[in-house]
Amino acid sequence: MDQRKEPIKLALFGQPIKTSLSPAIQQMFADQFGLNIEFKRIETGADGFREALEAFRLAGGIGCNVTLPLKRHAWQLATKSSPEVSQAQAANTLIYQSSSGWFAHNTDGVGLLADLSGNHGVRLETQRILILGAGGAAAGILGDLLAAGPRQVVLVNRNLERALALSEQFAASGNITVTSWTDLPGMRGFDLVINATSLGHDGQVPPLQTSVFAPGAVCYDLNYYKASRPLKMFCKEIGQSYIDGLGMLVEQAAKSFYIWTGTRPESHCVIERLRNNAPADSAFSDSK
Repeated sequence: MDQRKEPIKLALFGQPIKTSLSPAIQQMFADQFGLNIEFKRIETGADGFREALEAFRLAGGIGCNVTLPLKRHAWQLATKSSPEVSQAQAANTLIYQSSSGWFAHNTDGVGLLADLSGNHGVRLETQRILILGAGGAAAGILGDLLAAGPRQVVLVNRNLERALALSEQFAASGNITVTSWTDLPGMRGFDLVINATSLGHDGQVPPLQTSVFAPGAVCYDLNYYKASRPLKMFCKEIGQSYIDGLGMLVEQAAKSFYIWTGTRPESHCVIERLRNNAPADSAFSDSK
């Protein structure tokens, strides 16, 4: 049991975050080691982020997660960043270093690969991957996906300029193609389709045709709980293999926990606990 009198002070910054699972997940990790942590939700938009982060630091805060709409701002405020953050231009994890200030990490891609490959045995090398959406969620995972060695990655997005900008940002890391939703039906046979859109929060399904999936393909949804249901039901109706993003949420949180504490938590028991206790009408969501 950790005997320190003062807890390790951690937080989640973002807006809205009142139903975030992050405090519960981090507490379950801490319990594995008997660590005394204090994990707060600090709700703020971009205008108040700098001041809120400084107040957190002055109160003894040493690490935090950052979600929408602050991931780019976290990268900009950090004194130093990991290569993954510098490429994505977005951070989801900060740790305070007394000698240099806030250091920015992005654990989203690591969390995705840990869930896909480690938990579900999904192969990534030489595969054709389709990513639905080109916003911050896609940016956070693209670098790690490309490093896994797929044969091709295709970005589809309503705003083509945004997708093109993202593809140029990662052009040196792999083969990226950009297409529109209108032209997507002409592209077939993807081994892995990743939903990085927020359509599920509005009860909507990305406009997909069954031909987009290759035989034996996997559909992976970065959403989970209520927001994942529309795409999950669509895949069930067409007999398509589907995985929601709850595992990614826990795995990226585990990496953040390691960055803050130097200890590696066991994630599988936390994933199962959250899955088994998911409220039937849950609207919980994190922008990972």
